[in-house]
Amino acid sequence: MSKEFKQLTIHGKMKILVKDLVENELPLRDAVKEFEKLYIQTATKLCNGNKTRTAKVLGIHRNTLHNLCKSLDLE
Repeated sequence: MSKEFKQLTIHGKMKILVKDLVENELPLRDAVKEFEKLYIQTATKLCNGNKTRTAKVLGIHRNTLHNLCKSLDLE
């Protein structure tokens, strides 16, 4: 990652990513699904695989996390 990219705000970084996704004609549904997968995987890793803590960090119920993981084929 370049120094300039690291200095961007989260909004600026997301604008770059979104532009790339749109230019590559990735459907919104697929983009959202990939974002959810990465977001959940990253949170799970930071919580050392503890699903209850991961759900709390994500601000969702543990059962909701379980259902999301199942629907996104993360289990």
